[in-house]
Amino acid sequence: MMLFPPTGLEYVATSARGLAEKITLMDLRHEPELSDTEKLIAFISGQIDILCVGIGWDRQFDEICRMLNRVPDGVTVVVGGYKATEKVEELFAACPKIDIIVRGEGEETIKEIFKAVPLKDILGISYRETGKIIHNPNRPLPDVDTLGAPDRSLRRNAYSFALNGIKIADMRFDSVLSARGCPFNCKFCTFSLNPLGQKRNYSARSVTSVVDEIQGLQAGIIILSDDDFFADPGRAEKICDLLIARKINKRFMAQARLDIAKYPALLEKMVKAGFKALLVGIESPHDWILKQLNKGFDQEAIRKYFKVLVKYPIFYSGYFIYGNIGETEEEMLYIGKFAKEIGIDAIACNKLRIEKFSPLKELALKTPGYHVTARGELYSDTYSHAALKKIGKRIKFTFYTPSRYVKILWKNIFIVRFFTWQEIIFFLAAAPRIFISVIAREVRRGRLGDSLKRTFIRNN
Repeated sequence: MMLFPPTGLEYVATSARGLAEKITLMDLRHEPELSDTEKLIAFISGQIDILCVGIGWDRQFDEICRMLNRVPDGVTVVVGGYKATEKVEELFAACPKIDIIVRGEGEETIKEIFKAVPLKDILGISYRETGKIIHNPNRPLPDVDTLGAPDRSLRRNAYSFALNGIKIADMRFDSVLSARGCPFNCKFCTFSLNPLGQKRNYSARSVTSVVDEIQGLQAGIIILSDDDFFADPGRAEKICDLLIARKINKRFMAQARLDIAKYPALLEKMVKAGFKALLVGIESPHDWILKQLNKGFDQEAIRKYFKVLVKYPIFYSGYFIYGNIGETEEEMLYIGKFAKEIGIDAIACNKLRIEKFSPLKELALKTPGYHVTARGELYSDTYSHAALKKIGKRIKFTFYTPSRYVKILWKNIFIVRFFTWQEIIFFLAAAPRIFISVIAREVRRGRLGDSLKRTFIRNN
């Protein structure tokens, strides 16, 4: 849906401000013309001296490499991002045109590159020199309060509510990073580790700087993109207090742990401050899996916490992981039923991944019948990639029945009041075009019949 900007890349671009004659920040999701490779290469050839590319995920990795290999000689190519850091050697081998790879957080590193500091003196980079790859020492992780907010004037487009390219409502979105790192140690998660295996200790910005940034935004809907915005409940409460005191009228979404239910005063203030949705990591309904993942709670605690959470007018979306080591199909399929039992509003299910520095990697490799691909995809002799994909669809369609969509709309309109009536009218006017575009997409993919059957006939 492309609701939110590439904030990480915006931080890096902001750090480079003033060190180049011109900086062009491009989010290719919103550049239909330049998404054509020929036109993009022509643009780079005519206007660019230094090309900085962020690679955060495996998606389209091969296409990105093919594009980079066509960059004209004379253009310096700098690559960074989560996957670039993790796959330094692979990227240099696949992309001869890459000059420098920035490892880890890049705000300070990019400044030194643009200032033409000798490469041998720049921490946190890998680079080519006389046919060899040189890896400089890692750069210490900076205090987040030393980093300014991203310069949103560099954007070439606004981020609004659209589906399949059709504007759904006149709503603008933005994201704010109030802290980096996470104080918890869930075994499946490597977001608290950077791709170098360094633990990113929880580092929070000052309350005033966060609220100042929010107050200056044009967007009316803000996602607090911290790994856990409520990692420090006292700090979160102070941010809510200041939002209320300044009468900042915006709608907020944030990621949270379940134990936020232990802080009713904070929940009350969140509602008053404008928090409309929480993205909650539940991961599994099974105690033995929760213990394997080191979540720090069990099914009984999940049920207890949700009895508290559902009392507040907040929309709850739960993250679940399936395909865990030793998990049966029956246990995976229970996710949808369990989510309904605890009263969660929406779910997102992902297969377990075993990243380079995952604490689960040793267990996965030692467990007979389990395999990890070079891209961190876990599968087993019992459950292949294709089998897990089918199970994931069954979980989804078990939960998302037609009545579920009605409940989602009802709660967002009448309980959470996420949407204004003006936005609802806009959406209703756009609904026929959206419906037609979805049907056309399913026809192109050759799965219309199957989607209709799963949605309206068999949801198990």
